[in-house]
Amino acid sequence: MKKVVKFGGSSLASAEQFRKAGSIIRNDSARRYVVPSAPGKRNPDDIKVTDLLYQCYKQAILHDDSEHDFEELLEKIKERYQEIIDGLKLDLSLEGEFRTIRENFTKKAGRDYAASRGEYLNGIIMAAYLGYEFIDAAEVIRFGENKEFDAEKTNEILAERLKHTEKAVIPGFYGAAEGGKIVTFSRGGSDITGSLVARAVQADTYENWTDVSGFLIADPRIIPNARSIEVITYRELRELSYMGATVLHEDAIFPVKKAGIPINIRNTNQPEDKGTLIVEATCQKPRFIITGVTGKKDFASVTVEKAMMNSEVGFCKSVLEVFEKNNVSIEHMPSGIDTMTIIVHQDEFQEKEQKVLAGIHRAVEPDLLELESDIALIAVVGRGMKATRGTSGRIFSALSHANVNVKMIDQGSSELNIIIGVRNHDFEEAIKAIYDIFVTTQL
Repeated sequence: MKKVVKFGGSSLASAEQFRKAGSIIRNDSARRYVVPSAPGKRNPDDIKVTDLLYQCYKQAILHDDSEHDFEELLEKIKERYQEIIDGLKLDLSLEGEFRTIRENFTKKAGRDYAASRGEYLNGIIMAAYLGYEFIDAAEVIRFGENKEFDAEKTNEILAERLKHTEKAVIPGFYGAAEGGKIVTFSRGGSDITGSLVARAVQADTYENWTDVSGFLIADPRIIPNARSIEVITYRELRELSYMGATVLHEDAIFPVKKAGIPINIRNTNQPEDKGTLIVEATCQKPRFIITGVTGKKDFASVTVEKAMMNSEVGFCKSVLEVFEKNNVSIEHMPSGIDTMTIIVHQDEFQEKEQKVLAGIHRAVEPDLLELESDIALIAVVGRGMKATRGTSGRIFSALSHANVNVKMIDQGSSELNIIIGVRNHDFEEAIKAIYDIFVTTQL
């Protein structure tokens, strides 16, 4: 058995959290490859080390009297790590590492380099604590000259390096271009590193340890004590992540999906919880018809109406080209016989709305153009919906009883999800109504 374990920032924020992570790793000999994040917040008022590094680097490259601030911030970061080292009673010094960081900050090594040091230093500590080999991610995670991630090259290098390595710590979040210049993934990218390592070693499981016991069916800020999801497919997760679920970086799915490796989301503070298992496919029937309900606010809709538009070849293409020319991305596009509606992000669209509307008039000469703002999109996702009759009816019945007016509905051909548009101010009530009808009433 081979398991790759990734620990998030909250799981490694202090010596106490490090000990929890160490206990989890040592309790299962299959947990042979560890991917650490940078130290996160120790309490709600604390600052993540990555954010401190960004601040420190900003001060380092300013040409004014800010050198004092730079040194103070660097010392603050150093103290955070020393506190962990002392708490773990390790015979370890990071003095040399901090000298190198100070020099490279002064030489303007780049924001990516600055941000990556959080994971790099935590990796050194974790390797010393566990007695595992430390492998710098810059040696095995490869990016191209334009910062494009090179998945195949990375897999080739990682697989060869780890083939003869029994136990290793590989820091998350960053890699390097061919010349050695540090490049980072987007925030939360340690999840991606974990999945890359899992693919390279052909792990049996990729365990992602964080501060929650897996995915919840709904946002706990809207539904207190929301039920957890025991098993979810990659496709369901993709739909929920796209619409706002944020436990796992969505790009972390692809490397392990390609290799057929399941992901297990676990809670460092409650290791006895099974968490959520993410798989490619499963015969296991979900406990509830829906797997999850989530969404986002602040969308706008542009409805184009024209009699007999369905008989005009290239009508939709002409409308969409207007959005493309104005560099506006499209979220959804429900349509009727004589109408089509384009859903866009409101903040992205506002500055360009008049250009887009004028462009549509010129392109297709519509009978009517209607613009609506402050729309929220809600995704109801679940593999159980396909085999259940009347799912849409139950959703709309629940929303009607909650006095929520539905502005839009868009159902994919896979029957895996239904997208519903409501007013921003009805968003929370709509989530509650859907959760109640499919979960609370079934308990």
